[in-house]
Amino acid sequence: MEHSVAYSQFDRIELTAADLDIAAALAFVASPLAGGIDLFVGTTRAEQAGDGRELVALDYEAYVEMAIDRLRRLAADARRQWPIVKLAILHRTGRVPVGEPSVAIAVACGHRAEAFAACRWLIDTLKADVPIWKKEIWADGEGTWVHR
Repeated sequence: MEHSVAYSQFDRIELTAADLDIAAALAFVASPLAGGIDLFVGTTRAEQAGDGRELVALDYEAYVEMAIDRLRRLAADARRQWPIVKLAILHRTGRVPVGEPSVAIAVACGHRAEAFAACRWLIDTLKADVPIWKKEIWADGEGTWVHR
């Protein structure tokens, strides 16, 4: 899977092996009806294992059809809770080196408090509910699956 996108006029949901286009996500949610746009970007954080090995990347795998369906339902659930004008949810698959973005969520609402709340709920719920898994890749080439 290289790229899977679910579009509507108001939602952009994307799983991709390519670098995330954060500027395109922000441009997608821009609207004269939005008084606030909240953007969350999750990146691969540098870490060190207990034995001193350095983390070099995270490998993401997804059950694509289920993940896209779940992301669409998250968007719909968020819309029932907040007056969202537009939203974008982008997630990487494959290898994401330290410092690179792996997930981006942009939410446009009439007011900033709604945009903050919806964006936070979307990233927290995505991490808990969407079938996307990650493996830590260490400098020695070994990998460790991360369990939530």
